[in-house]
Amino acid sequence: MRAIFCADEKWGIGKDNGLLFSLPKDMKFFRETTKGKVVVMGRKTLESFPGGQPLKGRVNIVLSSHEPKEGTVGAKSLNELFQLLKEYPEDEVFVIGGESVYRALLPYCSEVYVTKVAADGKADTFVPNLDEEEAFVLTVEGEPVEDNGYTLRFCTYENRAPKPL
Repeated sequence: MRAIFCADEKWGIGKDNGLLFSLPKDMKFFRETTKGKVVVMGRKTLESFPGGQPLKGRVNIVLSSHEPKEGTVGAKSLNELFQLLKEYPEDEVFVIGGESVYRALLPYCSEVYVTKVAADGKADTFVPNLDEEEAFVLTVEGEPVEDNGYTLRFCTYENRAPKPL
């Protein structure tokens, strides 16, 4: 299992249940990376999508105590999620948010794709700083790229000791 997110310089990922920045290059990377894959998210992340609709061309698994929305697969607990995920190759599964889902599942992720933005997005939602997490090591740090007035880098972190599902 892998995770993917865009974070500001303080490891913020969102504000008011939305993204911090409008970054076409990052969105393209997200689309290309997750298309045809399984995406795991919380209910609020699903609700933040246009029209609250699941992402097209992907299996959308929503970790929530609420009933699953049409076009999604529901998992009411981590145990239920892990049972569902046995049906898919681990490298086809991407955790896509939000904060509580990242915090719960990052220890199980073998790799994390982070788009780092060199700015403070004034976030109210954060992920752990992977540079300070003992299990994670930065393996790829892309060259700076300009995107809609912001400087960003596409980075990859490897979890040296992912928990088994």
